[in-house]
Amino acid sequence: MKNKTKTNWNRIIFISAFIIPTFLVFFVFTVYPVAQALQKSLYDWSGMSDKMEYIGLGNFKQLFDDPIILKAIGNDYFLVVGKVIGIMILATFFAVAVTRFGLKRAGFFRAIFFIPNVISVVVIGVLWNLIYNTHIGFLNAFLSLFTAEKVDINWLGFESHTIWMLLPPTIWAGIGFYMILMIAAILNIPDSYFESANIDGAGQWRQFISITVPLIWEQIQVSILSIVISTLNGSFVIVMLMTEGGPDNSTQVMGSYLFQQAFRQYHFGYGASIGVVILILAIITTVVLQRLMRRETVELS
Repeated sequence: MKNKTKTNWNRIIFISAFIIPTFLVFFVFTVYPVAQALQKSLYDWSGMSDKMEYIGLGNFKQLFDDPIILKAIGNDYFLVVGKVIGIMILATFFAVAVTRFGLKRAGFFRAIFFIPNVISVVVIGVLWNLIYNTHIGFLNAFLSLFTAEKVDINWLGFESHTIWMLLPPTIWAGIGFYMILMIAAILNIPDSYFESANIDGAGQWRQFISITVPLIWEQIQVSILSIVISTLNGSFVIVMLMTEGGPDNSTQVMGSYLFQQAFRQYHFGYGASIGVVILILAIITTVVLQRLMRRETVELS
């Protein structure tokens, strides 16, 4: 009996040694900041002084009357949809090309596509700013090869299409990582499944739809959720580097608007309320996607 009790205590201590540090890190870097943001969102505070005026839900009422907020939310979800479609299609395509079609020098292609993931996002922003540059940019120089006159389009200067210009750099930066995930998932599929399909006369497209997609669907789900969460929480970085929300707030996203309100205009309480909205939107979007994709999983099975 004593040995059994001692064994149980040793097991509890062993498990606690892993759980407690993880919980403390999670509490310090996630729970506590969220609680602080919730508290600060109830105050009118500049962030530069000790004077804080309690206004309850005043910041949130101001949010609903702020036209830029709706624009920012729309831009956030535009980037979410664009990145999910672009990254997943291209990452899956390249993963299938490398694994199923015996592409030579597969390691070389993996490294090439993964390079953007090891480059600082600041470097990516500067690089694509140079590509889009009106006078010395690669894009205008390339288009000039097919026209009689020099092309000098200001790709980041028009309100109507500038948000579209943010999709290529964000998609390019994410393809490599998710391609590696897709490759790992595809390599776990037994070759016998594809051999049986070949014997039955199934073509490559039918094999992809009927074998590859269902068997890597869980990885696809995780990848989509990861893209959505990272975009809602982190798309402001590329926005601030390339457009700073302009022109005329046409590329403003929630994160960049939070930064401007809290750290440039010193409306820290209002910025905190924007952060709370970002958290709520991320939670709702994640829950809805999980339910939808769980339903798709049942249909695929």
